[in-house]
Amino acid sequence: MGAQRGDNPDKSTDEKPASVERRDSVTSIPSPTPSGSSPDPVHDLPPELLQAGWRKFWSKREGRPYFFNKLNNESLWEMPQLGFHGSVHDPMTDPLGINTPEGTPTPASNDLRLSRQSVEMIPQTMIGDKRRPSGEMTLGSPCKRIAAFNYSPFWNFDVPTNCVIHERAPLIIPAPHPDIEQIRAQLTAKLRQTYQELCYSREGIEAPVESFNRWLLERKVVDKGPDMMLPSQCIPEVSQSMYREIMNDIPVKLVKPKYIGDARKQLFKYAEAAKKMIEARGSTSESRKVVKWNAEDTFTWLRRQQNASYEDFLERLAHLKRQCQPHLTEAAKSSVEGICKKIYNQSCEAVKKILEKHWELLKENNIHKMDPLPEPPIPRKVLCYSIQTAIPSPRPPIIERAAENDVISLRFKNETVKINNSHFHKLEQLYKLNCRDDPRFEQFLLRVWCLLRRYQTYFGIHTNEGFGLQGALPVPVFECLHRVFGVTFECFASPLNCYFRQFCSAFGDTDGYFGSRGTILNFFPKSGSFEANPPFCEELMEAMVDHFESLLHESQDPLSFIVFVPEWRDPPTEALMRLESSPFKRKQITFPPYEHEYRNGFQHICPKTDVNVKSLHGTLAIFLQNDAGYAKWGPSSERVKELLLAAKARDTVP
Repeated sequence: MGAQRGDNPDKSTDEKPASVERRDSVTSIPSPTPSGSSPDPVHDLPPELLQAGWRKFWSKREGRPYFFNKLNNESLWEMPQLGFHGSVHDPMTDPLGINTPEGTPTPASNDLRLSRQSVEMIPQTMIGDKRRPSGEMTLGSPCKRIAAFNYSPFWNFDVPTNCVIHERAPLIIPAPHPDIEQIRAQLTAKLRQTYQELCYSREGIEAPVESFNRWLLERKVVDKGPDMMLPSQCIPEVSQSMYREIMNDIPVKLVKPKYIGDARKQLFKYAEAAKKMIEARGSTSESRKVVKWNAEDTFTWLRRQQNASYEDFLERLAHLKRQCQPHLTEAAKSSVEGICKKIYNQSCEAVKKILEKHWELLKENNIHKMDPLPEPPIPRKVLCYSIQTAIPSPRPPIIERAAENDVISLRFKNETVKINNSHFHKLEQLYKLNCRDDPRFEQFLLRVWCLLRRYQTYFGIHTNEGFGLQGALPVPVFECLHRVFGVTFECFASPLNCYFRQFCSAFGDTDGYFGSRGTILNFFPKSGSFEANPPFCEELMEAMVDHFESLLHESQDPLSFIVFVPEWRDPPTEALMRLESSPFKRKQITFPPYEHEYRNGFQHICPKTDVNVKSLHGTLAIFLQNDAGYAKWGPSSERVKELLLAAKARDTVP
């Protein structure tokens, strides 16, 4: 057990150490001299130890003295021996968790400055975790130094959180490993290929664009399986998202035509495909009669209407689809459901293989399965803290790092992932602020590799999929949200596109080391101000509304969610109607299309000129707040005006 973070004396005077600011109720100053002790406990040491920089202080949390060396930041519970410096570091004898193994003095002023920026309230049962030296970080080797912080105008990690949660038990999830990520990537690529082949062989269409990615999002809303990405325990087995998107492209995929010629061709193509499909499928005689009659009527109309307008063709196509689509849907129903079931069952098999391989690897490193840890019997409200895991990480394999121009390449075996230099340093900062099990950064490159490979697998980056699912608000909007509405937390983000150092994301196992608090649907804040910009998945957005309304109903503390969703009104989505009719809605505002921007979801690898993307559709900002949240962060006219102005500001290219 170690002393609390605030026990670290900084710029120690001859009397007592300076206290470090804390946002909780635990004070961090030396305790009054205990009865029976010296009136000057700080200097109550032999002259030789005082000359070597050692001082004696009192830990209020532990209720006993400890010894701190102001010259090299070493700390001990027991009185040091002269010449002690240089021994093997033992965290059990290092109360403050700031011992520098290399013996390099760390300027005390840097330690205080960075502690004030990065300290977060965490449960007292976890306060004893080792803290890294504030003035430096090590990467791979203790001798290799990197800058402690690399400030950027495109994210702000100095913002202290106002998110309050109940204290929670550590998670029982296996640590990510490059070998397992490669297996997951191979099985997911095979799953994508199977989906494409089934759509083509059974329905004669290409797999709908982004359909597989939205399937992953929709399935994880209901999935109870062990894998963070692939679903394996879902009820029902048939995904309504995948089923709906395949049906929309049957019998042919329709896109809005640009010219009259395109509209004419599309009308003819749909009629021909509908007639062919209804003749080949096992359907009722009534369905065949209706579809064939409408198709033949369309062919006759096309022959007679040589001078029809663009609007005439669109109106005729809409009429034909209304008449035929219900019969075509009924004819294709069993086939499309079969596609959905086969993809799901293959995903279940993939998850089983991944889990077996993962635990085989961990057992080789003498790491075994654990039962879930019990939740605290009397949960305390604490400021939000990083994800804690109970299963240790195995020894890291070698990850090769190379830099060329502005790109960092990380290579494991025969596979390389890339990230630009600024976002690589961003991950360093997030890792330093949120990871407490790797003080020497020995696992850092491995975890960055796994993080990048996971998102590459998730969004199918080699086929440019996922581009529209991972956008972020521009920096001026985030700055305004924090300054005006007290926002300190993102509900849908990733370590690659986050603005704040605390956020929820898709993967708690890979992202947790970099600030993620897990998925938003499994996150239960009691108070705080949040921004939510969900991926464009109807089922996920509906689940988000249910979750937010439940949190707002249960909490009496200030709680606010500012939700940004696309203005889809043709027809309006269920999630949008739910948001607009929510009893917790305080206000909604609209950002017009082409007059505001999003930041590219692939900003960590895309060209700098492509970081900012004009929005082709309007965006709604809807304020969901309970009474206390409205009183504290309510959308007054002045505040809303500032937000509208911030949305029009163009972000600077990084």
